Amino acid sequence: MMTQIQRLIALIKDETLRKKVECIINDLQIEVNNKLSLEESPGGAFQHHSYRGGLLQHTISVTRIALLLSDLVEKLYGGTVNKDHVIAGTILHDIMKCYTYTYDNKGEFTTSELGEKIDHLSLSVSEMYQREFPIEVIHIVASHHGEASPVRPKTVEALIISIADMADSELNRRMLRAAEYLIRKTTENQTKIKSSEEALKILHIKKTEGWNGLRKLHAHKES
Repeated sequence: MMTQIQRLIALIKDETLRKKVECIINDLQIEVNNKLSLEESPGGAFQHHSYRGGLLQHTISVTRIALLLSDLVEKLYGGTVNKDHVIAGTILHDIMKCYTYTYDNKGEFTTSELGEKIDHLSLSVSEMYQREFPIEVIHIVASHHGEASPVRPKTVEALIISIADMADSELNRRMLRAAEYLIRKTTENQTKIKSSEEALKILHIKKTEGWNGLRKLHAHKES
């Protein structure tokens, strides 16, 4: 997925901004123990994309959704969107989650010691400000949780990204919870789904084969 991230970064036309994004992706400078790599970091420990690789999967999805919304704003609503800022903001909006999550003693993702004290938005804003990112891009990251952010979105780019982030987070959360519910009803086991692919496979089997299909899937895993 890092290849897809690099391709999205390459769409940034402003060379200075593009290089700043590449630099922060390739050289995060916070010194902490037990830092996760971007490739393994989850998008969250509990709510959405709560599995290995979830962070990059979420980042790619939010960027694509944000670009589609940008086209909608420009072509249907007649607005103007700075797509360089949109791409930079989406690529970096959750970048510091690799510091705020870690593994527990069971090998599951949990909040890190740093993450218990400082949220990923604050870490990102601090890092981006130090690296002299445009204030408009920093604002996108600072406000991407919408009304739950330290500051609400005040530009069209920030609004687009907060909506894209919410849409992808909620889509993934509901997929995971729906699949876990189906497994729980079938097996009476509390099972945590490990990927979006696994969740969608379970939902597809229930749709096409019904409860018997889920029972066969469980029996196959048990054998």
